[in-house]
Amino acid sequence: MTGNSSTRIVTESDRKLFEALAEARVLDREQASEITGRREVSVSTCNAWLLKLVRAGLLKRFFIATDDGGIKSLYCLTPLSAGIVHCDYRPIPRPADSVLKSEPFVLHQLAVNSLFVQVKYQPAPSEEIEFVRWLTFSEPISNTTQLMPDGYFELKSRGDLYSMFCEVDRGTESLKIWTEKTRLYLKLATGGEFQQLFHLERFRVLVIAETERRSSQIRQTVARQTSKIFWFSTLNVINRQGLFAAHWIRPEGDDRLSLF
Repeated sequence: MTGNSSTRIVTESDRKLFEALAEARVLDREQASEITGRREVSVSTCNAWLLKLVRAGLLKRFFIATDDGGIKSLYCLTPLSAGIVHCDYRPIPRPADSVLKSEPFVLHQLAVNSLFVQVKYQPAPSEEIEFVRWLTFSEPISNTTQLMPDGYFELKSRGDLYSMFCEVDRGTESLKIWTEKTRLYLKLATGGEFQQLFHLERFRVLVIAETERRSSQIRQTVARQTSKIFWFSTLNVINRQGLFAAHWIRPEGDDRLSLF
């Protein structure tokens, strides 16, 4: 495979990363390592691998400032790598090797991708839990239900299929928007459209906020309309304890629950 500056044979590990980026849009080094099974590989070795892909024209790299004053490398597809995995090329219009100081879209996408990586690429806590699929949305679910979730995934456990929408909240949306989202999810759950679109009977909505305070605010907003389908947690807790641990809370009650 000929790149922009060198010739490189695309490995299965490279292809796996490109396929993940087709869904995730942008990944950092840690996420790329998790996806390709490089958890035990040194940081320097992983960085060298990614840099080779960048120099071959197979990845685009840019940087984002971190809270501790440093910078972090981020990677996305190029037309060349998108063609290798036969996916639509959806560019992130940021200059190569530029440093972003504050980028709401990118930060939000990285947060969503932390869930994507856990669900699809990390082993489940039980052999009885099986990953089925992850979906991303570039447009609303339907013309009648103007919802565009951050993600959707299905898991199978003991013969039953569980479907879950993901909503990652970084505090940029008003609670008025959450009132409308709640209404639309309830409409999707009760109007028969979910069954028609996804061929399943029911779903959950996982709401992941940045802080406990924000999670509580959204939870109170949702509880004014329903005590069902919604589950709440925070990014920090999920990244620390894992998606499946008993930290989820429902619109009503104080019990901390696991997803299964």
